[in-house]
Amino acid sequence: MASPVPALSFDRDFDPQTGRAVPVASGITRVTAPNGSAYTFTGTNSFLLGHERLALVDPGPDDPVHLAALVDAIGGRPVDAIILSHTHRDHSASAARLARDLGAPLWFGGPHRLSRPLRRFERNPIRKSCDWDLVPDRTLVDGEAITAGDLPVTVHTTPGHCANHLAFGIGDILLSGDHVMGWNSTLVSVPDGSMADYLASLDKVIALPCCQYVPAHGGPIADGPAYATALRAHRQMRNEQVVAAVRAGARTVSAIVAAIYPAQPLPVRRAARLTITAHVEYLEGLGELRVSRGPLGMRISSSPLPSGERSARSAG
Repeated sequence: MASPVPALSFDRDFDPQTGRAVPVASGITRVTAPNGSAYTFTGTNSFLLGHERLALVDPGPDDPVHLAALVDAIGGRPVDAIILSHTHRDHSASAARLARDLGAPLWFGGPHRLSRPLRRFERNPIRKSCDWDLVPDRTLVDGEAITAGDLPVTVHTTPGHCANHLAFGIGDILLSGDHVMGWNSTLVSVPDGSMADYLASLDKVIALPCCQYVPAHGGPIADGPAYATALRAHRQMRNEQVVAAVRAGARTVSAIVAAIYPAQPLPVRRAARLTITAHVEYLEGLGELRVSRGPLGMRISSSPLPSGERSARSAG
């Protein structure tokens, strides 16, 4: 008998100790940036990996107070690389400056790119949050074993939140970036991200031999695979809610958001609109929904496929 899916419970009880060097595990130190917001929670977590030699993961915003805190935490030790989980600016804005100042190369999963080409009439709603011009000195690839400072690290490609997103395995710890966070579900905004990729990457990290997840926002997740399994079930529930809303007469993303989030404040509904659009695109790909697009936006309707065929596609 399959194990029951654990209930999804967000943990927002986290003291970031902003600006201080906080030990996470042997060879892993966190310094949280002062850029807390509705999208970044308490701020971006930067990580120093290593003991005598270091690598800096996700240096974060180009903020002088945060840069000074990082330099203080480095304490004069050599920095062999600056590594990015992805190229959203709350993670990468200071990377080029620190690479120059520290004489360290940039390692990440390739220049920022969309998960699919823009369609006619379409714009990337988070384009200003992306670091389009940053180019790696070394492009990290899936399954690659690297030495970060003096720690062995395994690279795992985890697209979904954006196309070049990476997670990093360090023993039984996974630095999960924005792919899995304990304080909230991850924003997936098309075409920058992809819900199909995001769900596939959840399956991928669940299967890894990493127990504790350490995300780029918020605190550690003790049982990462169980939490990621609950996140996946949560996304499937949203898929079902989207289909139900369309069957009940919703024909636009705004109408679907109003049906699913009737009492949520405006900032929450703005973020929800982005992710619900990703769900609609995913369900369109499965044949669950039909979408027509024009200069005034999308019109959404139910698929005429028989329910048995739709279920078979969804299961696949």
